Amino acid sequence: MSEHLFLKRQELLKTKLAEENFEGILVSNLTNLRYICGFTGSAASCLITEKGSYFISDGRYEIQSKNQVIGLERFIDFGSHLSTIKKNNLISDGSKLAFEGDHISFNTFSELSNIFKNVCWESTSMILEEMQAIKDKSELDAIRTAVEITDEIYKEILPMLKIGTTEKEIANHLVHRYRQESDGEAYAPIVAGGPNSALPHATPSNRPFQKGDFILIDAAAKYAGYHADMTRTTVMPPINEKHKEIYGIVKESQQAGCNAAKAGIKCKEIDAITRNYIIEKGYGEFYNHGTGHGLGLEIHTEPRLSHISKQTLQVNNVVTIEPGIYLSDWGGVRIEDDIIIGKDKSEILNNTTKELIILP
Repeated sequence: MSEHLFLKRQELLKTKLAEENFEGILVSNLTNLRYICGFTGSAASCLITEKGSYFISDGRYEIQSKNQVIGLERFIDFGSHLSTIKKNNLISDGSKLAFEGDHISFNTFSELSNIFKNVCWESTSMILEEMQAIKDKSELDAIRTAVEITDEIYKEILPMLKIGTTEKEIANHLVHRYRQESDGEAYAPIVAGGPNSALPHATPSNRPFQKGDFILIDAAAKYAGYHADMTRTTVMPPINEKHKEIYGIVKESQQAGCNAAKAGIKCKEIDAITRNYIIEKGYGEFYNHGTGHGLGLEIHTEPRLSHISKQTLQVNNVVTIEPGIYLSDWGGVRIEDDIIIGKDKSEILNNTTKELIILP
């Protein structure tokens, strides 16, 4: 990712802060820090102010930060990040600064207030998350690649879906292949057969696949830090009319959501479109989660597609559409695609078929 891109993000952040009458912000969330300066380590903070922009970490990251951090002056020291900021006089008395209220604990806020007694600290929410919700070309390219890898590896595991194969065997193979072809798994794979597929976030078990099982696989790759997210549901024969009915309802619901998703549409409207279809077919009580979420440097980002969302889709949001029906002690179906939101229509990134695959 180019130096220019990070500098552009830093300037945009300063502009947004100025609009809120802030002189700077302390960034403590590691995902936000990666977005703003490129650092991928596990312990750091950054301070963006009108007079300067600073990266603060410890000796473990001396070399890594030198190679990764763009646009920020580095301070590597022992002790707390706040004490390093204090020791180097990086904050002026009387400043009005923001902190990430969603990510700082009460104890950290107390420390912040005690060390910088003459600074006005105000909690903010979602400034950097909202910036990240609209993807630039480099981010879209990374997500496209993650989805392409996800599609290809899903094809590889289809012949492995046989009676007697366990959920864990498939999950472990997926993790192995993602780590070979990408940054690794975007999240712990969900592989669930039969009654377990009625658990939206089932943990893979030693249960072997059996006749008549729906097999729900929610798994994806991560590339250059950016996440894909895909779910497909296949079925082990013999198949009956109930299998066809449930799968067909979810498929039509999901496609309706994809068709409707475009810039300017409220997120809760997309949720209503998928949900109302399933309600009309008599299965509304068995669709028990939101329709989708944003994708990016984390697997669940902004915007959120649910009935309580107050957000509106914007050009170059990347979101999932993933309705499902889950019938306890029998099985469940979920179908999920990643889509790039466009002005007039959106682009479905996944190429894996959504037709019901009846396994051999």
